[in-house]
Amino acid sequence: MLIRAFSARLFIALLFSASVIATANSDRLDTPAISQVSPERMLLISIDRAGSRLVTVGEHGLIIFSDDGGLSWNQADVPVSSMLTSVHFFDNQKGWAVGHDAVILKTDDAGKSWVKVTDGNALNKIRMNAIENALTELAAKEPDNLDALEELEYKFDDAAVALEEGAGTPLLDIHFLNGQIGFAIGAYGQLYRSDDQGLTWQYIGHQLPNPDSLHFNAFFKAKNGDLYLLGEAGLLLKSSDQGSRWLEEDVPYDGSFFSAVESDAIYLMGLRGNVFKKMADGSWENQAFNSTSTINDAVVVQGKAILVGQGGALIRQDRNQFVAMGAQGLRTFTSVAHHGGNLIVVGESGVKRIELEGGR
Repeated sequence: MLIRAFSARLFIALLFSASVIATANSDRLDTPAISQVSPERMLLISIDRAGSRLVTVGEHGLIIFSDDGGLSWNQADVPVSSMLTSVHFFDNQKGWAVGHDAVILKTDDAGKSWVKVTDGNALNKIRMNAIENALTELAAKEPDNLDALEELEYKFDDAAVALEEGAGTPLLDIHFLNGQIGFAIGAYGQLYRSDDQGLTWQYIGHQLPNPDSLHFNAFFKAKNGDLYLLGEAGLLLKSSDQGSRWLEEDVPYDGSFFSAVESDAIYLMGLRGNVFKKMADGSWENQAFNSTSTINDAVVVQGKAILVGQGGALIRQDRNQFVAMGAQGLRTFTSVAHHGGNLIVVGESGVKRIELEGGR
């Protein structure tokens, strides 16, 4: 299995969770998250809104929620202690979270309590079986298609190693399009799809134009319904049919993408301050601005994008350019949400509330 640079989210998670990594996968998946004295000060990776409630996830299976705009936080009941990397709410009540050990969690009460839907022990088997079936089918139908057969054999070997090593391969994002269809993505080109509200999952990562099994860092849905998979090494895949078929987009960039946002246009964000705008003709244009900070997430406020990232980077869209909003310290921000007149950012030092000029 190839060793590559992990995404910013995953790198932060690995860097600050040595005690978690030292614990066996099975222990993490069978051990509920421990109650913390000040959970809002711990490493947090992702934040989303469940109606007016804020929900954020992070280390040791930590999930906390706030009903007062981030002033106070309560810890949720979580059945695992795996590092959690992403949280997504389909509506005001139903939400999903994913993380290390390929764990998938679900809530039906706006993030107050969670149940484990599945984890890497089951998903690794699904992944290997799907690739094995595809390999058998291709060998029978196209025995002379050596390149495609070799690619599937390579992916099958990766899946077999993952199955042997246990549940460790992380998931990095999850998104449900509606009450039925959802996607979970992660390291080494993982892509799982559910068509039954997350009850069962099928592996489709081997069907993508991703021969090197590059990591997928984020999932993004555009206003027009197009879906995007944001990966490393400049990999960007798009689907215009709810994920049935994925095509590679040509972006003049060979670094990792970590987030996307749509204001006046769609923007992709990644390493060292690289931001790309989708132009009217479908091409992607680099938006040069005075920052070398890796951008991890963004949110739209009053029609303008606000970006957060490494070293406390906080950058706002101003007409056709991006400008810094002032120093926010040296701690890395991993995710951001907007509530009332404040930004709620999470990261290395937990939660931070930042008042916006002009309020809402």
